[in-house]
Amino acid sequence: MALRLEYTVEPFIDGAPGPHVRAALDAAGEPGLRVEFGPFGTTVGGDDDAVLAAAQRILVAALGAGASRVSLQVHRDPTGSR
Repeated sequence: MALRLEYTVEPFIDGAPGPHVRAALDAAGEPGLRVEFGPFGTTVGGDDDAVLAAAQRILVAALGAGASRVSLQVHRDPTGSR
């Protein structure tokens, strides 16, 4: 099975993501993960262990770079796609 993680990092200014947003995005990427960056959130998909490890990296990076809030949602990808 595959997991999907959706997250948002605040504060966020459309068109001008701050260093805390960029740090989280950089931390999300890893071979085998699918990352989709969008104006209202970012989605990371892949194998369970890889997505859960990415969640920890995202939290540490965003908060360490000055984020005031990080919201996460994790759910099973119904298609099982990566």
